[in-house]
Amino acid sequence: MSASAGGIPQRSRPLSWSRTVAREMVHRTSPAEVLLTDMRRRAGGGFEAAASWPRSHATFPRDGGSLHSPLILAETLRQLGIYIPLRYFGAPATARMIITDLFFEIDPDEEPEACSGATDITCTVEEPRVRRDARGAVAGLRMTVDFLAGGTVFARAGGGMRVLDERRYAEVRGAAGALWPPVAVAGMARPTASELAVPSRHDVLIGHHAGAVVLGPADPRHPYFFDHPSDHVPGMVLLEAVRQATVVASQGTLLRPHTGRMTAARFTEFAPLAHVVCVPHHRTCVFGVVQGGARTAFGVLGYR
Repeated sequence: MSASAGGIPQRSRPLSWSRTVAREMVHRTSPAEVLLTDMRRRAGGGFEAAASWPRSHATFPRDGGSLHSPLILAETLRQLGIYIPLRYFGAPATARMIITDLFFEIDPDEEPEACSGATDITCTVEEPRVRRDARGAVAGLRMTVDFLAGGTVFARAGGGMRVLDERRYAEVRGAAGALWPPVAVAGMARPTASELAVPSRHDVLIGHHAGAVVLGPADPRHPYFFDHPSDHVPGMVLLEAVRQATVVASQGTLLRPHTGRMTAARFTEFAPLAHVVCVPHHRTCVFGVVQGGARTAFGVLGYR
């Protein structure tokens, strides 16, 4: 692994995009889904990381042109939020990282075009704010990241997460782990892949049921969204489901967000059905995910 160990800054070498970090360090099963390639501490605090964005991604294709999907930005943030506490702050290898909130802002005038192979992305991470429990173990962190291509900042993202060891996670979740894999819902009608601007029907995460838009992955073993079993709906699934529901609510006019904020107020389960409520207004869309009468996630997406 090429990242520096401990807290010693490494300024004597450039970042490397040659090979990915270990897949378990970003909680991925498939090496093809690992985006981070290197990381080091910065002399002034924080971190610098390298990420490689492929031109062609089975789940997140270019949006009808030469730009990367904004969801790759969010996935890079997720991987940074897992790698940093595992590598630098002593989180155990079995720790569960739970997203509490996230935001992203892309400058449409500066974002890079997808090149012929992959785009080399530099991530400048401000010194994370780490929360520790009474025993001194890392219990959560917040961070903000600037994303650069060719030396130019084109996006900023950040958010927070909880870090739970196996015992604490079992206490929080109880018997929820018995719900994998998700059970298909009878009578659900789905939008087509082309209507949602996704590559195939397997990438559809929503459906129509009893007059409402609901969360319902077409493929519960999707190679990206469900790269490994989960006892709750992952944050990246929620974010893409909301994007898809916004396409439906806007009748196809709002496709590619350049800003977004999402708060996960509680776990979203695979059952009962979770409603995805989206209200477009000009170039924004306010959303909420409602399950069992409770709001599990909410936020807003912005479009150019």
